Amino acid sequence: VSCLLSELRETFKNGRTRSLEWRKSQLQAMLNMLTHQEQSCFQAIDHDLGKTKVEAFKDEIGPVRKSINYALSCLKDWMAPKKAGIRLLFYPAKAAVISEPYGLVLIITSWNYPLQLALEPLIGAIAAGNVVVIKPSEIAPATSSFLANTIPLYLDSSAIKTIEGGSDTTQQLLQHQWDKIFYTGSPRVGKIIMTEAAKHLTPVTLELGGKCPMIFDFPSISSNLKVAMKRLTSAKWGACGGQACVAVDYVLVEEKYASSLV
Repeated sequence: VSCLLSELRETFKNGRTRSLEWRKSQLQAMLNMLTHQEQSCFQAIDHDLGKTKVEAFKDEIGPVRKSINYALSCLKDWMAPKKAGIRLLFYPAKAAVISEPYGLVLIITSWNYPLQLALEPLIGAIAAGNVVVIKPSEIAPATSSFLANTIPLYLDSSAIKTIEGGSDTTQQLLQHQWDKIFYTGSPRVGKIIMTEAAKHLTPVTLELGGKCPMIFDFPSISSNLKVAMKRLTSAKWGACGGQACVAVDYVLVEEKYASSLV
């Protein structure tokens, strides 16, 4: 791992990832990967989660492609210096806000959307000019293998690496110093990552699980309760068979209407 990270830091140090051309080329290469390898994506996601092609495209491949196209359309503007105001005391000086990449980024993904949750943060990391290590979830082994074997065929392997393994691998990675960590998963593991990141004051983005209520305004739905219940069912089990952070956990309704709802 140390040698791999040294290679990535050297790539970042020499400025390879900072140019607009490099960032655009990598995003376009990712788009090409999703197009050329779409059937392999479907097979991997089906093997891990049993998702149909429609669900895999709707929830994983499609959103990632849309995000890539959006990033490509905005990239030049994102990189441009933004004029900033200054105090009269410093006149006639000028000021600007210039966005800089963090450097070495670690992306640790979840199993329920194994493709999307690996590639969505990768889009942002590339667009910002970083070098990246992706640690896919070992609970989705087919998708993990797909990412590890396919990404090097399309993206710059001196700047973007995929490391497979279980929790021991994650622990090993967290012993190293990173410039940014992006994690999707449970609050329990999120606390571990926050603790390790704090040792180096590494900034983190933690997308953790939570509770998702559904609020029923009973008077407005009582005339069409069947439709409301279909929407509740869809909100609970529609996304990844209910195994998603946005799946409904409980229902809030006025107490006097509770028996009718049940």
